[in-house]
Amino acid sequence: MSKNLTLTIDEELIRAARKVALDRNTSVNNLVRQFLESVVSEAGEQRAALTNIEELFREKPFVLGKKNWTRADLHER
Repeated sequence: MSKNLTLTIDEELIRAARKVALDRNTSVNNLVRQFLESVVSEAGEQRAALTNIEELFREKPFVLGKKNWTRADLHER
């Protein structure tokens, strides 16, 4: 089910978006829809990756070795 959404956008931005939409043979509405879909998808992928990392740390404990370097060693040229 689709819902309407009202946005307030600067006139110059709308004009530029219309040109982009025309170049891509689509509408500004579709550009906004695609953008929102990509933002939501990316956020879901980030949540999934974080969940996987958290599970990995819970399932496979690790031990860090002794620090045998100094900050100066890391920046030595």
